[in-house]
Amino acid sequence: QVQLVESGGGLVQAGGSLRLSCAASGSTDSGYGTVMGWFRQAPGKEREFVAAINWSGATNYADSVKGRFTISRDNAKNTEYLQMNSLKSEDTAVYYCAVRRGWTPAGNYEYDYWGQGTQVTVSS
Repeated sequence: QVQLVESGGGLVQAGGSLRLSCAASGSTDSGYGTVMGWFRQAPGKEREFVAAINWSGATNYADSVKGRFTISRDNAKNTEYLQMNSLKSEDTAVYYCAVRRGWTPAGNYEYDYWGQGTQVTVSS
């Protein structure tokens, strides 16, 4: 069983930056052959894909965050990161990390494990 723990959320002014982290435990192979992703859910809205990265470092982003967010992972630490720059009020949401087996870094797949979420609030 894989456990995911997010950290790094908080309150930031529009235009500011935050870095989210997600540490995975319970895996014995440093996450080989997995895709790690970030999703978010704003109040009253459905959960949406933000970004994903596979074990080799290939990435994919939602159009709404391209050029502002950067996803990365440290396979040795079985941890993924989301660097969020130029934050906007519409980025306010609970951010979830997720992991699934596979190689395609996309959001339209079923993810197997989810974190508990971390709140990101951007004030305008």
